[in-house]
Amino acid sequence: MKMKVAAMAAIKIGKIRTSSIELIDIVKAWLALSFAFAIVLGGFSIASGKVSSILSFNFAIYFIMALLTAGLGFLLHELSHKFVAQHYGCTAEFRAFDQMIYFAVGLALVIGFIFAAPGAVMISGMITRRENGIISAAGPLMNYVLGMAFWGLAFIFAQTPLLQLAFAVGFKINMWLGLFNMIPFGNFDGIKIFNWSVPVWTSMVVFGGYFVFFV
Repeated sequence: MKMKVAAMAAIKIGKIRTSSIELIDIVKAWLALSFAFAIVLGGFSIASGKVSSILSFNFAIYFIMALLTAGLGFLLHELSHKFVAQHYGCTAEFRAFDQMIYFAVGLALVIGFIFAAPGAVMISGMITRRENGIISAAGPLMNYVLGMAFWGLAFIFAQTPLLQLAFAVGFKINMWLGLFNMIPFGNFDGIKIFNWSVPVWTSMVVFGGYFVFFV
């Protein structure tokens, strides 16, 4: 997901422009979203009656799994928007939405459901509709690439139950994150992609939908 914002002072790390605020916001959103996914993956919600098990070693395993699957998918999704936007000469930084972070964690904790919108990449600069569509497509495409990589790893490590489970979870979550962001309204990536190219949007929805619902 991405939004527009006024230009900000940046720190350069090689060709990458960032800031201390962005780095803090990325880590905060990454940890919070991973925590929420760990609750859902392990069934540690209040509704399930297992909320007290959040302090267990079992939860720690799910949290690490979420960090490296759902959390990584979220992180690379947002960074893909950022890097492509910077390629087109824009100022682009991630900003966490604290209220949405609280909502995501609270919803997962109470009923065991995820609503993943902890923040967005803020973009400032002159871009065409095509460039805006490509910037928007970069995030879901990264989730699809990660999802397929995890799918392949799940087959490779089929004889190692814990790794096979982690990679299978990574596959499903990343394909779902990619498809979720194709919703064609509001600030979702889907509306910018749809406005740029209906065939591209349709292809991405069909691809993600197939792997989410039929695999």
